[in-house]
This record gives sequence, structure tokens and C-alpha cells, in this order.
Amino acid sequence: MQKKNQLLEGPVISSILRLAIPIVIANILQAGYQLTDAFWVGRLGGNAVAAVSVSTPVVFLTIALGAGLAIAGSILIAQYVGARNFAMVNHVAAQTLLMIILVSLVLGGAGYLFSPRFLHLLKVAPEVYSGALGFMRITFIGLVFNFAFFVFQSVMRGIGNATIPVYIVLGTVLLNFALDPVFIFGWHFIPAMGVKGAALATLCTQSIAALIGIVILFRGKTGIHLQWKNFVPDPVYMRRAFYIGLPASVEQSMRALGLTIMTFLIAGFGTTTMASYGAGSTILQLVIIPAMGLSMSISTLAGQNIGAGNIARADRVGRIGALLGFSVLTAMGILVYFFAATLVRFFIPADEVVVRGGAGFLHIMSLSWGFLGLQLCLTGVLRASGNMVMAMVLTLVSQWVLQFPLAFILSRHTGLGEDGLWWAFPVSNITIAMITMGVYARGDWKKKRLTDEDNELSDKVSNEAMLDELPKS
Repeated sequence: MQKKNQLLEGPVISSILRLAIPIVIANILQAGYQLTDAFWVGRLGGNAVAAVSVSTPVVFLTIALGAGLAIAGSILIAQYVGARNFAMVNHVAAQTLLMIILVSLVLGGAGYLFSPRFLHLLKVAPEVYSGALGFMRITFIGLVFNFAFFVFQSVMRGIGNATIPVYIVLGTVLLNFALDPVFIFGWHFIPAMGVKGAALATLCTQSIAALIGIVILFRGKTGIHLQWKNFVPDPVYMRRAFYIGLPASVEQSMRALGLTIMTFLIAGFGTTTMASYGAGSTILQLVIIPAMGLSMSISTLAGQNIGAGNIARADRVGRIGALLGFSVLTAMGILVYFFAATLVRFFIPADEVVVRGGAGFLHIMSLSWGFLGLQLCLTGVLRASGNMVMAMVLTLVSQWVLQFPLAFILSRHTGLGEDGLWWAFPVSNITIAMITMGVYARGDWKKKRLTDEDNELSDKVSNEAMLDELPKS
């Protein structure tokens, strides 16, 4: 309870950081799954690496389709926590978990059945096909555990407790690092499974993480207490959550698709340009992690204050958070600007041509990162208020109206050449940040509170909770 009061009443910056730091740590550790797989699979050779690489976009797109429901649940939970309606917090958490499990079973089953067709469409080489098929199918089997833990993280974030997932992810990443060589290369009675072994190790560790998370939700020691009665399907809530979450799913899916299209555009300039982009984008992904942590913490904090009816404080969260995001990413951008070549050389030490190309990419792009941080933080407030469609539109405009057309025009129809690809990043970052500031300043987000639209459902759930408590009194 004390932590909740601090989030609703304490200093804004400390409240943001209290949530953001564990979220950032968890996101960094989550990336450890991919890094661990890459480390061990890389010892199998190029075909094995290609098998994992070709599977990743398809799996990522599938995950993006289901991500919106978890995001919707997190926002509703934050608002109900702020409104101190804990009966609805439990109801929303259980219904979100139920929905995401059903969706993951459908998507995982479809992915498993159609994996061969996906690989044929991608024209995968025969020597890569077997490993890619095994890796992809096992990953789809594990989708239900992946989604379940994603919901657990969203629920914990929604109630303002972002620390517990850090310990779970840390433990399972370490376990994954230990299991990967056992399943990939074999050990005693365990046969060598190659690329499939990496997927199986991840499946084991993610299932453990999901089960631990579900046990925690049922124990009721963290501010949320699920019971089996909460899982009785509620079509009214499910339709509501689907309506809220669909724009977020579209946003995540289009972002994933956009990365693929950008890769095709860059690939047209040759291997060196592609390698330069790969090195620079790897560093960008590392920079995005703290920005996304800030955005998620701001979304939770703003959502709880919106639920409590404290719109002025939610607005202060957005403004201070945007300033913090701008400052942190600008500082990181300046550091990267001056040490660009050193950073690229860390990933690709043996090719000075690629080092120069990657450093050039970072020099053009890095000083605009502050605007990217600002935009992500303000978008977090828009999501917290339930304006998911506006957040989706801003992402689509950023990628599909600004970045991709600019990259094509500047690289193909000016004298900039490959530098035109890189200039599309800062121009789109700055432009979409200005647009987002305008949307935020207009203040339409202040007029919407999702909990007000669920009064009838909320009253029903609260009354049922009170009736359950009567015998105990």
C-alpha cells in the first residue's frame, strides 16, 4: 500500500525511476535469451545461425499480434489500482491471462502447422531448412509460456511492482545459458539436437518463468490475488480488452514489418552498407532499452493517477518524463557520437570499411536520440489514458509516412547515396517528436478514463467480491 501511495503522491522523478530501473534491467536480461542462443548456436556454423535468423522475424510478428492484449490489461490494471478498485484489478488480470493463453494456443498451433509453408515462402536453402523448421516449431510450442510471462510482467508493472520479474528473468537467463550447450551439443543420455536444442532450452526456462509468475499471482502477496472464479470467461470484458488492445497489436506488427522492409531497402546498397546498418542498429537497440523502460514506467504512473482522477499529476508525469527521456537519450547520443568507431569496432573488429560505415551511420543518427526518447515518453501517457489508436497512428506515421519514404527518396534520388538512408532516421525522429508534442499539448487525452466506461462491469465484479467476503465476517 505504501508503494502505491508513493506512486500517487510522491516526487514524480523518483516515482518514475522506481519503476523504470527494474523494467530496464528486466528488458536487458530478457535480451539475454537471444544473446545466449546466438553465442552457442554460433559454434555450430553459418547454417545454424541462418536457421535462427530466418525464424526470428516470423516468430516476432506472431508475438506482436498478441502483445496488444497484454498492453491493454496493463493499462486497465494501472487505472483500477489508481481508483482503488482491487476487485477489478484481480478480474482484469485473470481475464487478460485467460485471453492471452487462448490467443497463444491459436497462434502457436497455426504457426506450428504452417511453419513449412513460411520457410518455403522465404525460399530457405535446403541446408538451412531442417534446423529452421525445428527451431520455429519448438518456439511456437513455447508461445503459450512466453505470452503468459509477458502478461505476468504487464500485471506487475500495472500494479507498480516491477522488481519481482527481474529476479525471475535473471534466474531463467542463467539457467538458459547452462541448458543451451547441453541440448545443442548433447550430454550423457541427452542427444545433441543442434539448433532445435537452443529452442528447447528456451522453452524449458520460459515455462518455468511462466509457472512461477502464475503461482505468485495466485498467492496474493504482491497486491494482486487471483482465484479460480476470476477465470470464468467474461465476454463483456474480453470484447472491451480486444477493442483497446487491437491498435497496440497493429502497431507492434507494423513495426516488425517495417524493420523487414527497411532491411530490404538497405540491402540494395550492398553487403558493406548492410553490415554498417547491422552494427549501428545493434547499438541503437541497446539505447532503446532505457527509453522503453522510461516509457513503460511513465505509462504505469500516469495510468494510476488517471484512474485516481488526478489528471494534473498525470500531466506532470508526462512533462517531467518527456524531459527526462530527452535528457537521458541526448546524453547517450553525445557519448555514442564521440565513441562511434570504438563501439562499432567492438562488434566488428576485423573490417575497417564497415567500422567507418557504421560510425558514419551513428554520427548522423545519434544526436537526434533525445527526440526519440521524448516521443516514446509522451506516447506512454497517451496509452495510459486509453488513446491506443492515437499511439498507433503516431508510430505508423513515423515509419510509413516519414522514415521509409524519406530513406528511399534521399538515398535514390539525391546525391547522398547510402547516407540518405541514415538521414531518414534523425529527420523522422525530430518530426514525429514535434507532432507528438502537439497532440499531447492539445490535451484530448485528459478527457478519457477507461474505468469510467466499465462502471456496470465494475459494479458487478465489486458486488460479487463483497458477497464472497460476507461469510468471512
